[in-house]
Amino acid sequence: MTTTTKPTTTPIAWLRDRSELGVSALLFAAGVLVFLDVAIAPRSGNAADPLGPNAVPILLGVLLLLLAVLLTVDVLRGGRGEAEGGEDVDLTAPTDKRTVLMLAGVLVATAALIPVLGWPIAGTVLFWGATYALGSRAFPRDPLIAAAVSLTTWLVFDALLGVDLPGGPLMGLI
Repeated sequence: MTTTTKPTTTPIAWLRDRSELGVSALLFAAGVLVFLDVAIAPRSGNAADPLGPNAVPILLGVLLLLLAVLLTVDVLRGGRGEAEGGEDVDLTAPTDKRTVLMLAGVLVATAALIPVLGWPIAGTVLFWGATYALGSRAFPRDPLIAAAVSLTTWLVFDALLGVDLPGGPLMGLI
């Protein structure tokens, strides 16, 4: 009589092979947080709005929980996420820490500059800094394009959409 033994796997190895369950847990947590937020939010509405302001968050919470359940079932049935093919990316190359740190610095600088200088100038720093960090060195062109994009986004949000972005010192000029 021959017996075959199954190789035993540790719980850590089992979870490592099913790392997509982490994404499922995040989706589930986000869905629960949405429901908690809806439960805590003050009720408001009127007779003219039969759905009320909680309809969209409840739908979003249901969809997040549904996605979490479906992903969990798929992973437990053997479904696996496909690894990045890296068409033009060398996946064996190490992370370029200099670029990442430059981009992080640009984001922090932008967050610090928005209240002081307003969006048009801080946005110019953001867009120009990002292009510089990613390798572009076209001096006259890059800052002009960054300023145009920043000013355009400010005008669209401020004038057309009614979202009040701080204009800083340019408020009186434009």
